[in-house]
Amino acid sequence: MNQNSNSYLAEAPIGKLMMKFSVPCIMSLLVSSLYNIVDQIFIGRGVGYLGNGATNVVFPITVIALALALMIGDGCAAFLSICQGKRDTEGTKKGVGNGITMLVIGSIILMIIFILSREGILGAFGATENNIEYARDYFDIIAIGIPFFMFANGMNSVIRADGSPKFAMISTLVGCIINVILDPIAIFVLHWGVKGAAIATIVGQIVSAVLAVYYLFHTKSFRLSRGNFVLKGAILRKVLPLGISSFLTQLSIVIIMGVMNNVLVKYGAMSKYGADIPMTVVGIVMKVFQIVIAFVIGVAAGSQPIVGYNYGAGHHNRVKEIYKKMMIAEVCIGAIATVCFEVFPLQILSLFGSESSLYNEFGVLSFRIFLSTIIFCCIVKATSVFLQSLGKPVMAMGLSLLRDFILSVPLVLILPVALGVEGPLFSAPIADVVTFLVMIIMVKSVMQELRVSAKKDKAEAYE
Repeated sequence: MNQNSNSYLAEAPIGKLMMKFSVPCIMSLLVSSLYNIVDQIFIGRGVGYLGNGATNVVFPITVIALALALMIGDGCAAFLSICQGKRDTEGTKKGVGNGITMLVIGSIILMIIFILSREGILGAFGATENNIEYARDYFDIIAIGIPFFMFANGMNSVIRADGSPKFAMISTLVGCIINVILDPIAIFVLHWGVKGAAIATIVGQIVSAVLAVYYLFHTKSFRLSRGNFVLKGAILRKVLPLGISSFLTQLSIVIIMGVMNNVLVKYGAMSKYGADIPMTVVGIVMKVFQIVIAFVIGVAAGSQPIVGYNYGAGHHNRVKEIYKKMMIAEVCIGAIATVCFEVFPLQILSLFGSESSLYNEFGVLSFRIFLSTIIFCCIVKATSVFLQSLGKPVMAMGLSLLRDFILSVPLVLILPVALGVEGPLFSAPIADVVTFLVMIIMVKSVMQELRVSAKKDKAEAYE
């Protein structure tokens, strides 16, 4: 156990390294996404689409919690990797220790805020008179599990950066398996409905959090002491900006979901679909979308330790090569997803229960329109993580904000005026294309910077 233990990140073949780190990362994020998908499937079949509508209303609070957890966890992971490249053991320990303290304090405060603000939150995210009771039942239990959820997800990034992607994957996988086992028991055997689904979810989260605590006593490249947990402003100013892109990406999802839900309820009520069908369907589409993003971010975040270490060590040509391979993988993911959503939308929708013909009609439209440019979205989101790995939080944050907030929110509000309830579905394709064009300009600038640095390093080596 020493800071040189990760030197292979600068020596091993890039493709092999990306497979080693990205596959477990993909599995971890995929399993995390499946928590909500599993609930949706069982609730859809055991309670009905109003139950699913209720989970869509509550879903944003878990995204808010995840946003804060990833800001801290991803920031710690990026800082850890850069410190390892620079052989800065003390910086690594202080960054991780401060991150853990922030996770614990922040999660408890957030849980209290959620519990005290339940009615306002449910109203803000589009609860209807038909699903409000289901939403309250689900909310009350999910809120209690927030500290465990945040700790498990925040530490997952740190565990991967410490060189243990398999452990990170296993800790998440175990929690999800428990959730999958308990969901049908709670819903179909015990007849607890949405409450049962929520209980199954937080039990899985508790187990994942316990495994993360266990790992802290078995780290590879550092050992924490009591002093590392004392919050230091200088450390937090270095760590948190590195995770701000992850935070804003998730937070923008909350904002867009809040706006989207309310717009769909308003314009849906004026259409043949009614208020509940559009909101429920788009909630399902966005959660399926999160499965694709699990693959996308899995490749990018899995590569983060490799990028950060090589950038910190000054291996700039190697950093460029990592990005090229990353983009090839993301294009493949986006292409496969596009085929699935354009060709098999009804089959995907049917996984969440059989409903009316109007429900199916709007579902097919939602998949085919809202996710039509997902390949551009895959490239943009992966590039944002790459920029974050290089210690460029402003660029990473800019891409995230542009797509998920600056463009999407106004489009969701404006398009329904002309196109009715189908209008918000076109917001994602427009935002994806515009952000992709801006991203190209950013990447050219970064690649030029890396080329100059590589030439400078080569010249110094000859001196």
